[in-house]
Amino acid sequence: MMKCMILAVASLLGAVSASAQTHYPLQIENCGRKVRFEAAPERAVTIGQSATEILYSLGLADRVKGTSVWFNKVLPRYAEVNAQIPRLADNDPSFESVVARKPDLVAVQYEWHVGPNGVVGTREQFADLGINTYILPADCDTKDNSTGGDGTRVGAFDPVQVYKGIRQLAEIFDVADRGETLVDDLQATEARAVARAKALDLPKGLKAAFWFSSADIALDPYMAGQLGAPGYMMRALGLTNVVQSDEEWPTVGWESIAKADPDVLVIAKMDRRRFPADDVEEKLKFLRSDPVTRQMKAVREGHIVVMDAHAMSATLRTIYGLDSLSDALAGMTFQ
Repeated sequence: MMKCMILAVASLLGAVSASAQTHYPLQIENCGRKVRFEAAPERAVTIGQSATEILYSLGLADRVKGTSVWFNKVLPRYAEVNAQIPRLADNDPSFESVVARKPDLVAVQYEWHVGPNGVVGTREQFADLGINTYILPADCDTKDNSTGGDGTRVGAFDPVQVYKGIRQLAEIFDVADRGETLVDDLQATEARAVARAKALDLPKGLKAAFWFSSADIALDPYMAGQLGAPGYMMRALGLTNVVQSDEEWPTVGWESIAKADPDVLVIAKMDRRRFPADDVEEKLKFLRSDPVTRQMKAVREGHIVVMDAHAMSATLRTIYGLDSLSDALAGMTFQ
């Protein structure tokens, strides 16, 4: 009897393992383009921190031959392996530098880097060299990138778009079981963060705003629109976004933000230095000294949350950002 049970369990595990295997050639629909894989990629280059960290999280660091476009330091658990992989650029890499790494896959976070008007290159340019491209669905599902820049959301971001990207990359690399494990972990974190916020019984109508950066500290800031990743975080935790725009990062005057008077202000921390306001200390100094911003309730009451900039994009770090915001709310008192 025991032997039969063992054989039955072994047979079941074998069936599960077999069902998780990728059968090549694999063809998937990706951001309006059909992509075909004859085998699992051996050499990947990433353009975008999210693509990099997903591949690391899937245990595929050994396949990554170059990275680029970094907002924050890599997740601490991948610091050692990341240090061994060439960084092609902190920001936008050149087409030539990507191709020089001889990739058979270029995994991309933003369509504006590799797309119809890609600043690095088009998908056709890479295809002409026999190089597959994969763009994370979180940047094209429910989003119109034809407007240029950060694009415009045509529907609200949902973590399912991140999970879709994880599952598809896992399938492409024939590690579907690892993809499911990662999605399960992220969903558990998401559920825990939402449950924590609900238990706080926050006042209804609590208002929030997310400040990413500013072209100049004195200019109108780039604030989170209502349909991007920060909008999702606010909705999930019962907060109302004071910025009612569908743009990903519209510029909004401080006078308008101050008039809306958010109860909570979330500001981006990043290692990137394109603008002075990329420095979180410059943000804090401005908020506390400017005659308009220092009168806002969030500033007066110290309800300022510092969050990794990468969590404010539609990435797996959005889930960690949700968790950190939920935790921060637990330490605040609202009148």
